[in-house]
Amino acid sequence: MDLSKLREINVNIKDNSAWVQAGATVGELYYRIAEKSKVHGFPAGLCSSLGIGGHITGGAYGSMMRKYGLGRDNVLDAKIVDANGKILNRTSMGEDMFWAIKGGGGASFGIILAWKIKLVPFPKTVTVFTVTKTLQQDATRILSKWQVVADKLVEELFIRVIFNVSGNNGNKTVTTSYNSLFLGNKGMLMKVMKKSFPELGLTRKDCVEMSWIESIVYISGFPSQTPTNVLLQGKSPFPKINFKAKSDFVKKPIPESGLKGMFKKFLKEDSPMMIWNPYGGMMAKISESQIPFPHRKGIIFKIQYMTAWPNSEKRPSRHINWIRDLYSYMMPYVSSNPRQAYANYRDLDLGKNKKNAKTSFKQAQA
Repeated sequence: MDLSKLREINVNIKDNSAWVQAGATVGELYYRIAEKSKVHGFPAGLCSSLGIGGHITGGAYGSMMRKYGLGRDNVLDAKIVDANGKILNRTSMGEDMFWAIKGGGGASFGIILAWKIKLVPFPKTVTVFTVTKTLQQDATRILSKWQVVADKLVEELFIRVIFNVSGNNGNKTVTTSYNSLFLGNKGMLMKVMKKSFPELGLTRKDCVEMSWIESIVYISGFPSQTPTNVLLQGKSPFPKINFKAKSDFVKKPIPESGLKGMFKKFLKEDSPMMIWNPYGGMMAKISESQIPFPHRKGIIFKIQYMTAWPNSEKRPSRHINWIRDLYSYMMPYVSSNPRQAYANYRDLDLGKNKKNAKTSFKQAQA
């Protein structure tokens, strides 16, 4: 069913809440909140073109997750049409069903028409930075330290790492970009960084103060000085591409030997990307059973792997084989029994059920 026309958003600042219909995009929601208040927001994702309906049922994590948890951790009510055509809210559907629709994609229980979300407070001024280190600039050592501190930093600080490859064939290197949001001013941020993560070498010049809504545009990847109404366009800052993505969760730091092998694999691909998102903070304080999202206490960070190729590519299989090879290489360093994956990044390599047939986990893996 196409829910993209269900886009109404009603923001109630007095009540610290908003009703948002399932077809509205994440960007539209952020913009409508910012229209009403400079000190309210919602902790969800950074891909502003995503529909909020499916985004929340998969988890909805973003740059405020360490302070406020997931988007789905901040849902107050919902409107859903059941199999009998009845429109239910939290009271009429009951707490068990309300718990269930916030997990696993939420598709088995009816059609979610709208969510009532809780708005969260944040300061008028936030600070962002992006600091990039190459392999030649001690990237391995700095990344090793990030793994130790990323989930233990103050909850107001979110530092993710974006991996790319730069240079030509004769002079390729891996770049690690530390992309950050801090819920406070640059003076406070510098104190935190000097104490907890001096290895990054952050300077005041690297830090840019702005409003929360401006930080959404910045961390989403739009060019500098892009006006915030770009969030209403429902467009990604990146061109449409062919890609394959996978995910992992990490519970203990990957040793330097593992990182070096990972970088070697990275240099073999044309347009690879990887994003490491830190957990800890509020993510570790909410129990696994409170909401159907199991990746909580004990997770240091989540990995998203990605590779892309143009339509003109004659052998797309080589890129798919590459990401599968990297995923296989990472097995000793990530969660196991089971090896976890983020619901909104799941891919067919994880297995699929056969139509109209009883199946098991083992069969689905094949």
